[in-house]
Amino acid sequence: MADRFDLVVIGAGPGGYEAAIEGAENGMRVALVENRELGGTCLNRGCIPTKTILHTAELYHELQSGPSIGLTVRDTAVDMEMVQRRKDEVLEQLRKGIASLMKTNKISVYYGTGVILDREHVKVAPAEEAGDRPDQIILETSHILIATGSVPACPPIPGASLPGVVTSDGLLDKKDMFGHLIIIGGGVIGMEFASVYSSLGHGVTVIEALDRILPTMDKEIAQNLKMIMKKRNVDIHTGAKVEEILQTEDGSGLICRYTEKDKPCEARADGILIATGRRAYTGGLITDESSQEVKDMEMERGRIVTDEKYETSVPGIYAIGDVTGGIQLAHAATAQGRNAVTHMAGRDMAIRTDIVPSCVYTNPEIGCVGISADEAKARGIETVTKKYIMSANGKSILSQQERGFIKVVADSGSHRILGAQMMCARATDMISQFAVAIANGLTLEDMAKVIFPHPTFSEGILEAVR
Repeated sequence: MADRFDLVVIGAGPGGYEAAIEGAENGMRVALVENRELGGTCLNRGCIPTKTILHTAELYHELQSGPSIGLTVRDTAVDMEMVQRRKDEVLEQLRKGIASLMKTNKISVYYGTGVILDREHVKVAPAEEAGDRPDQIILETSHILIATGSVPACPPIPGASLPGVVTSDGLLDKKDMFGHLIIIGGGVIGMEFASVYSSLGHGVTVIEALDRILPTMDKEIAQNLKMIMKKRNVDIHTGAKVEEILQTEDGSGLICRYTEKDKPCEARADGILIATGRRAYTGGLITDESSQEVKDMEMERGRIVTDEKYETSVPGIYAIGDVTGGIQLAHAATAQGRNAVTHMAGRDMAIRTDIVPSCVYTNPEIGCVGISADEAKARGIETVTKKYIMSANGKSILSQQERGFIKVVADSGSHRILGAQMMCARATDMISQFAVAIANGLTLEDMAKVIFPHPTFSEGILEAVR
């Protein structure tokens, strides 16, 4: 006899476990299936471990400038084994928190690979394999939500399987550091690791195929970050195509050969990080045991296709987050999951998923939401842009922050805020103020009515909108 549920969620990342909670809050009996740890990639192999290590790196970097503010610290060093131990403690504490939430909301958690048999049945197979085993469990359900996330995507570079070539997963678990690191890919993941290594005093070379780093963000952000990274001895090459990876003659290091402006080049390092993005993960989800309808579920280049209500081509089966492509951010998946479950419950979807803040945890931090001036121009929207340089901000000066700015894009007629780009301390915390403004149709004048405390980084928002 199969266990009966109203909703079975496959994948316990932020999208999945938050959707499970939303289901429980809507009176559903919910099951959550996960083949690894609670928290998914974000908690265990992504956002949280990266930012935990970044925190250490930033503190170490600040200590190096201690004498200029009257602080003398001798014999500073980084113990990566201790950093890893601290990281694991953070992850364990947060995993326990999620487990407690599941218990409080009476959500049944099953560990194993979720195999969709048909619209109403999910088999929980042992995580190691999806074969026929006596300890398999069948869950019967009215709705299925796929939230299986993504895994690192590695392009077919000759030599990519050599020792010392890693993805973000491998680098996050490394208990020592490469003396010099080559990063293939200048996107968010690549630049965050560049910030870690450079802040800890290690050499970094970044090789990006497109014409600038952080190619999906405002051009000024990319230019500014490149200048700051150059000051920290990060060597950045854009418009560069990687050809192959080789071992050095003595086998002690790696050589990355690439073409830049039609000129053959090479860089040498102790390790290479491949940070060229992530791809949807559907491993074990659909097998020979699945019905033909499930096998025919619409997919496109490995991602699951959904409609505006997050429903797949199979009625009753939904998908959200990285597995559907699009914006690969934990908070986007969370919003989509809550909206999808709200729809299942017959209610209107309340969260605006067209307004998704993007954050990069370099130093200085980067936060963006809405559209940039260039995007507005491409859409034929006439805008006015307000910009405030943070080198005039008192909190930025007293805390020795790098060069930064806040830029606001508004409709030229109504002054309604359309977007914002921030590159400064605490940008990732402050960008939500602009997300709230966009969602509620606020104007520059509306935001300028508010008194901001002094001295704070957030004062820069007031100066920008004024």
